Amino acid sequence: MPRKSKFARLFLFAVGALVPAQLYAAGVQLPVPRVTIHPGDQLSGQNIVERRFPKRTTQQFAVVSHRNELIGMVARRTLLPGKPVPINAITEQLLVKRGDAAKLVFREQGLRIVMQVEALQSGGSGATVRVRNIDSGVVVIGTVQSDGSIRAGN
Repeated sequence: MPRKSKFARLFLFAVGALVPAQLYAAGVQLPVPRVTIHPGDQLSGQNIVERRFPKRTTQQFAVVSHRNELIGMVARRTLLPGKPVPINAITEQLLVKRGDAAKLVFREQGLRIVMQVEALQSGGSGATVRVRNIDSGVVVIGTVQSDGSIRAGN
């Protein structure tokens, strides 16, 4: 009997030593910065690499899990090399900034009206923002276009 218990303890020790290695090997690939990225810097394919982390990393922390989610985004705070990127540490590039002048475009059946407005909200491409007509003070809701103009909804 003593021989079996020694074998059992040795077996459990060996399996216990392998478990962390297996968890790491069966982990997940996460995109991480290659270099330090400062607030306001845009992320590109050149400054992002993949690194393996334990699977529990994505379960414990709200981090970006796919490279595509990072490319083109802007850092809201300093991102350190080799560390997973928290979801709230990045934002889309703002094309319209609150308080700035913008161009509101209204199109319907061949009619095109363009007017200067003041952005009441910031937003990137595809975001819905409120703007105020500079002349009349009327508030309108529109969608930010990729060129930075705002399309009035209809």
